[in-house]
Formats: sequence, structure tokens, C-alpha cells
Amino acid sequence: MAAPVVANGPGKEENRGGGGGSSIGRPTNPMVTPLLTDLYQFTMAYAYWKAGKHNERAVFDLYFRKNPFGGEYTVFAGLDECIKLIANFKFTEDEIAFIQASLPPSCEIGFYNYLRGIDCSDVEIHAISEGFVVFPKIPLMRVEGPVAVVQLLETPLLNLVNYASLVATNAARHRFVAGKSKLLLEFGLRRAQGPDGGIGASKYCYMGGFDATSNVAAGQLFGIPLRGTHSHAFVSSFMSPDEIVEKSLNSFDGSSVCKDFVSSVQSWLSKLKLLGGIFGETNQSEIAAFVSYALAFPQNFLALVDTYDVMRSGIPNFCAVALALNDLGYKAVGIRLDSGDLAYLSCETRKFFQGIEKEFKIAGFGKTSITASNDLNEETLDALNKQGHEVDAFGIGTHLVTCYAQPALGGVFKLVEINKQPRIKLSEDVSKVSIPCKKRSYRLYGKEGYPLVDIMTGENEPPPKVGERILCRHPFNESKRAYVVPQRVEELMKCFWPGQSGKVREELQPIKLIRERCINQLDLMRPDHMRRLNPTPYKVSVSAKLYDFIHFLWLNEAPVGELE
Repeated sequence: MAAPVVANGPGKEENRGGGGGSSIGRPTNPMVTPLLTDLYQFTMAYAYWKAGKHNERAVFDLYFRKNPFGGEYTVFAGLDECIKLIANFKFTEDEIAFIQASLPPSCEIGFYNYLRGIDCSDVEIHAISEGFVVFPKIPLMRVEGPVAVVQLLETPLLNLVNYASLVATNAARHRFVAGKSKLLLEFGLRRAQGPDGGIGASKYCYMGGFDATSNVAAGQLFGIPLRGTHSHAFVSSFMSPDEIVEKSLNSFDGSSVCKDFVSSVQSWLSKLKLLGGIFGETNQSEIAAFVSYALAFPQNFLALVDTYDVMRSGIPNFCAVALALNDLGYKAVGIRLDSGDLAYLSCETRKFFQGIEKEFKIAGFGKTSITASNDLNEETLDALNKQGHEVDAFGIGTHLVTCYAQPALGGVFKLVEINKQPRIKLSEDVSKVSIPCKKRSYRLYGKEGYPLVDIMTGENEPPPKVGERILCRHPFNESKRAYVVPQRVEELMKCFWPGQSGKVREELQPIKLIRERCINQLDLMRPDHMRRLNPTPYKVSVSAKLYDFIHFLWLNEAPVGELE
């Protein structure tokens, strides 16, 4: 539901000046300030001010040119943090002093007085909703306002959108390969690029379809479910069950007490040996660690079983503890595999669990959860699927949070209009030619419910209508065109920061709702656009009128050469 906004302004609190009475909070990272930008934004701002152009009304588009990871879709993320930056954009005296020290001494003092007075109260932001599936060339954000102010926003907006969208897309791709039924856990904090990379990765992996994170700080900040048990160090820190001093454990319902849980576990281990199989004497330090962990967390017992030998020690030791817990009314959560042949080990483990269920008549034991980790990525998930496996949950870290397969999205921020005059950026590389003027974007859906094409129109063109035959043209390739009769039309951009326009502001949504939107969006896409190998490109087009205008402006702006 939309709500009025209290725009920031010069009269707000000095410490950060912006937010005042607004319902929008501050950026998650306190480093996101007006100084989080490139020096040339300030040199351009000064040059605009010196030329008397700083208040000219400009329109910039934020978009990207190519989908990441060799795919054909991207998940838009980072909008929430962008709007928080806008709402709190105000220079402090310390920041102005630093800018003054960083610019040449020839810069006039009046410029710094100008900086003291600026905020984003006259900036207008239209954007696609966070969590939407998006495509190249379509503006993710349209930023309109005084040219010097909007220029200062370029770098921080790109910084907040590029990585967020990249890692959310990476998460969505991992979810697509793993399948909807699998639990996906983000375990990347220790390998992330610093604290901000770790926090951002946890937030946007959850948005992109992961179920939980190991990152406690992200859990506190964003309400993301937390998961985690123990490491190999915990297992190897024990020597033998003799170390366990407190051996008693209350039953789940509190009606009884097992005074020697260790003996109960050893008894079950002896019974398991009678079943036959490949194990004899299991590692006693491992069983001591498992027992200690079960005594600490009887309702949440999940064991890492590959410290010594998975099938000869880890699995039988886990099962003995799980069966002893079962006697007291508890249900063990499962095991984690962190090395070895994950497909083979998961299948052998499942057979072992099923054999116990059958032999001891313990309902559900055969379905005990199996989690796998160990440097997983899209390719290994795909390989596991092809081999056949019994893994229920995947813990994924390094390749996910670092976006190892592609380190950057490559978003850009281009001027498309100033003082109501459309502008175009030309290049010998056609993919780098910008699409001029203030635009509106629509998604056209076919009769099967799938999106068919995104189309950009001039701002004042009539919108596409359901059932109407619409000519969709490639922006730069004359021969690529198609007629579409949409069964549903969805306008993509909404007003998230109205400035002085009087428009109603779209409310920022909590991360759980954005996550649901993202999942729903991905479900809407045609499967051939989503596949890992050779996905079908999604069509992005312009209206016939906008196509003609692009090429008219192109010819007008391109210099005419001479041949001698």
C-alpha cells in the first residue's frame, strides 16, 4: 500500500540531515553516505555549478547491458538500500571540509555553500520493484532531478545495485538447478569479500531463493532464518567418551531421565554391528563429540560425519546417538557430508537409514535429513542431479557469495534527457548506444501466462493494451521485429521517491515479501529462458515510434565523415 513521504531537506537534523521524520530508515551499512562516490562526480558537480547548469533538470537511466553467468535473466536487488540513501542524503560539515580539501584550491567557496544546502527532496525515482526478473537495456531505475545532485548519486546507486543484483541472480540460479524441494543454506560469510560482502550476500541470497544463512549478524538485521551445527574441530577436540562427565538426559516429555546416555548410545552401537555391514570399531573421539553435542542439543542434533570415515565411523556413530535420542522421544535432525563422493555417500547413507527403519521399526528414520556442503556450485549441483543423489539440503558458500563465475554485473548510469531535450550516447559498439528520452516500460504476457517481451515506449505514448496488435522492434537491428497481441500488460516502473511531484510513493517491502515476489517471478518465466545451457534469449524491444526517434537522433548526433 502506498503512503505519503516526508522528504528530506535542509532543515533536518545536522548529523546526517536526511531522514528526519521520514518512515524510511537509514542504509544498513553506515559507510553508505554522500561520500561513497567517485571524485569525478564532485568535479563534474563543481563544473555544473560554475557553468550555472547545476539546477537543470536531468533524467538518467540505470540499467545493465548483459545478463550475468551466461544466462538470460537477472534478479533486480538493492532498491531498498538505494531509497534509504536518497532519503538520508545530506552532507555533514566534516564531509564538506574533506571535499574542500580534496578539490583544487581554485574551487570557489560558494560551491561548498551549495553542497550544504542540497538533498534529494527534488529528486524523483521510478524503479522496477525489487525482486523482479529483469533484462538488459530496460531501465531498473529512472532518476530525475537537478543534474549536479543526480550526478552525485550515480556511483552509490550503481554500487548498491550491481552486487546485490548479481548475488541475488546467482542464488536464483543455484535454486533453479537444485530444485524447489531442496533446502538451500548460505554458508559463505568466512569467504565473502569483507563484512559488507558477507552481510549483503546473506541478504540477497535469501531474497534470491535460499532458505537460511549461517550469518548471525544477517539473521539479526534482516530476520533471515539461521542454520548451523558444528565443525570438524569440535569432533576432533574430543579424545574418548570418558571425558563426558554429565551423562544424564531428560526425556522429551520430561517424564523420565536417562542417567547414562553414553551407555545407551554404546548399546545401540552394538546392536548396529549385529546388522552386518562395512564397519567394525568406530572412532571413539567422534562418538564422544556426537554424544556431547546431543546432550547439549537433543532437539537439534545434526552431526558432521566425515571427520574420520563416513561409512565406517561417522554414519554408525550418528545412528547410535540418534537411536538413543529416539528412545527418549527426540528426533535427530540429520547428518552433514563435507567431503568425498557426495552422490555415492548420500545414497549409501540413505540405504543405511532405511535399513535401520526396517530392522528396528522406527517410523521415518529412513527419511532422516542429509545435508551436503564442500565447495558446491551450479555445476556440482547439476552433476549430482545427473548422477542421482539422496541429499535433502545443500550448504553453499564460496562460489555463491563471491560470484566466482562472474565478479560484476556491469550496470551503467546514462543521461537520457536534460531540460526536456532527449540525449543519446553513441558508440562504435552498438551494445553501448544508449536509448534516449524519458521512457516507460511494459511486460507483455502471452496466452500461456508466460512473459513474451518487454517493451519500452516514450513517456507520453499511449500504453499497450490487452488484445491490441503491437509492433515490437529491436532497438538497433532493423530486421528484428515482431507483432505481439498481449493477454496481459504489466507496467514495470513505479514511483519509489516522488520528490516534489506530488505522486504517491510505493512502500518499501520487507525482505520476506520481496523473496516471495522473486520466487513468483521466476516461476512465471518460460523454462527455456531459465535453463543453464543455451538458454533462449528473452526479447527486449521498443515501440515503433521510439525506434524511429532513436534512429532520427542517432543520425542527428553522429558526425558525417568526408572522403577525399
